[in-house]
Amino acid sequence: MIAPALPRIDLHRHLDGNVRLQTILDLGRRHGIALPGDSLETLRPHVVVPGAGLGLMAFLARLHWMTAVIADTDAVRRVARENVEDAAHDGLDYVELRFSPYFQSRPHGLDPVAVVDAVVAGVEEGRAATGIGVNLIGILSRTFGLAACTLELDALLTRKEHIVALDLAGDEEAWPADLFAQHFARARDAGWAITVHAGEAAPAASIWSALRVLGATRIGHGTHAIDDPALLDYLIEHRIGIEANLTSNVQTGAVSSYAAHPLKTFLERGVLASVNTDNPIISGIDWPHEMTVAATAAGLTDDDLARAMRNAVEIAFLSRAEKEALLRKRAGA
Repeated sequence: MIAPALPRIDLHRHLDGNVRLQTILDLGRRHGIALPGDSLETLRPHVVVPGAGLGLMAFLARLHWMTAVIADTDAVRRVARENVEDAAHDGLDYVELRFSPYFQSRPHGLDPVAVVDAVVAGVEEGRAATGIGVNLIGILSRTFGLAACTLELDALLTRKEHIVALDLAGDEEAWPADLFAQHFARARDAGWAITVHAGEAAPAASIWSALRVLGATRIGHGTHAIDDPALLDYLIEHRIGIEANLTSNVQTGAVSSYAAHPLKTFLERGVLASVNTDNPIISGIDWPHEMTVAATAAGLTDDDLARAMRNAVEIAFLSRAEKEALLRKRAGA
């Protein structure tokens, strides 16, 4: 059971991995973009993951149709606004939406700076309409190389006051964290927090690099932390957050099954792990599903879920005053 008195928070949700199927159809028709299906039923198999063990890069390939239809900044703005609406529909009190400006701009040659502006505008519209708390995390998509990451970091920094953190996502094995030390030094100098996709498709050493080289205070996925007892001790001692994503980890093969997921062990050991959605449309899930169906399959008890929800408050990229306001709001709901 989801603890009613604790804030409902999603800290790891990709804006560009959560484009509604209907929106893909609408934008495809508007811009004359050929899609693999012309209805929700025929499009769904090309976007939504059918089962487990797909592999990370095959999972990420599902993002293609989500960015293929982002042909102008109006589309960017719509997708950002709808992401906030969807988070509110999930019953969330607060969500951190992450996005890659280069990933969105690349298919149709958009200006990454204009993409950042449109995301900020769309999120503001969604926040005003729903009242939900929202913060933005910028992503560097390492799969596209160092130059592309410099381009999108420059774009993100043009609206640095609207962004709370920087993330590194994409092909973890081919593009290790060490290559991006200078990018993340710039991000820290800008006052941003750091979260990094690590230990999902690469061993625990990838997490160590994210911590020691990039300065991460949160780790996205981090499933392979379970393989290194010294790393677990470090995460606990230094209050490093783990943004766990149950369903997507099963789908990508980061873990073999829900039952094999290390989240329960993380929680029992005292790691600041939380439950998140990753790419809800691609995974075919929402936040309540992860907190009930997926969590149950992973062996989490009600106490485990309450602990994960408290952890989400602690590791959220919010001020102490903002966290206390969230706690008061939910307690009085």
